Amino acid sequence: MADDSILYAVSEGVATITLNRPDVLNSFTLAMGEAMQHALGRAAADDGVRAVLITGAGRGFCAGQDLAAVLPAEGAPMPDIGAVVVACWNPIIRAIRQMEKPVVCAVNGVAAGAGANLAFACDLTLAAEEASFVESFAKLGLIPDTSGTFFVPRLVGHQRATGMFFLAEKLSAARAKEWGLIWDVVPLAQLMPAAQALAASLATQATRGFGLTKRAINHSLGATLDAQLDFEATTMSEAGRTQDYEEGVRAFLEKRRPSYTGR
Repeated sequence: MADDSILYAVSEGVATITLNRPDVLNSFTLAMGEAMQHALGRAAADDGVRAVLITGAGRGFCAGQDLAAVLPAEGAPMPDIGAVVVACWNPIIRAIRQMEKPVVCAVNGVAAGAGANLAFACDLTLAAEEASFVESFAKLGLIPDTSGTFFVPRLVGHQRATGMFFLAEKLSAARAKEWGLIWDVVPLAQLMPAAQALAASLATQATRGFGLTKRAINHSLGATLDAQLDFEATTMSEAGRTQDYEEGVRAFLEKRRPSYTGR
């Protein structure tokens, strides 16, 4: 990939995607957004990749949009920030949510604005004890984007979400875990080993089952109970036709460890 703002590497069935503009806390330009979309598409299309790990280089995870990159020349009109969201951030969130593979996120430092919401949209997010999250949009007179107004209220409730959005205060990693925004908090020195171990473990398990579970979770966000019960039954039928389900049953009956292929 020509743009080194996003690094991509595959090992043990895990595609590691590293945000790589550490001098600006990995804030995104449009080119970086395109590179991130490319990396996620590459991971989704590669059958050898059975889990994805997203992290940041340097002392921060992601400070969101690089505002300097979208400032107009003096005297020129302000850009359409909504168009930046459509071009850069929305495709990234759609790619993460629609990828039927586990997406683990390792937050190594500050996650601000779109960077915070990127972390919240992943399947399992680990954060270093020193990490923090801030919905910084109110400080600029903007609204939370990158799925923030979708996921955050569902994760923490109306009052807490409104407080996060209106007050734009830093939330510690410990508080983010307490509120259900992330999965776990670990010491910084253990963050990448823990995240890599988690992703590598997921990559050896029943990938199709994970993908179908993720599909069902996505469906539930806009479904009634009756519709979701029907969806579960249909999706269970699909899961029951996978090779991994057959292997899981045989391994259980034969009292051995299953050997999943992700099919």
